[in-house]
Amino acid sequence: MADKPVRSDKAAAVAELSDSFRNSPATVLTEYRGLTVSQMTALRRSLGQDTKYSVAKNTLAKRAATDAGIAGLEELFTGPTALAFVSGDPVEAAKGLRDFAKTYPALVIKGGVFECRAISADEVKKLADLESREVLLAKLAGAMKGNLSKAAALFQAPLAKAARAAAALRDKRQDEGGEG
Repeated sequence: MADKPVRSDKAAAVAELSDSFRNSPATVLTEYRGLTVSQMTALRRSLGQDTKYSVAKNTLAKRAATDAGIAGLEELFTGPTALAFVSGDPVEAAKGLRDFAKTYPALVIKGGVFECRAISADEVKKLADLESREVLLAKLAGAMKGNLSKAAALFQAPLAKAARAAAALRDKRQDEGGEG
């Protein structure tokens, strides 16, 4: 009878992890072997409120990923594994993990999930090299504003040219009418 609560606990843990995989736009798998408790706490704080960083048993995490419909992570579930479930900007979370790993090399980025697709550790690092969503949106807005200004000038040019031509024609007729 003692096995039943353990199994239900495991089932609940798998269900919770599956929900986290499904509801997170990105998840990063890391190995944390060699980090102290205080370093793990510092890592959690540095990731902020939009990223939940938790240690998981490989067998349960593997089953949860499969239940969530994510394939390609099986080989990453070796050694001590912690999962960073991102609910905010995946670029910011990837940068936070990359920067923390530079300071504490014991943190190893194994790979992850981005938009329901397994990605390699190199792809996580490429994601970290992107500019944040806010910066990209600001650049897009600036580019659109610049293009709108160019379009407005382009649309106004024929009108201005036509107005100048009409004024020149009027002036010519006045000159001809005044002299004749």
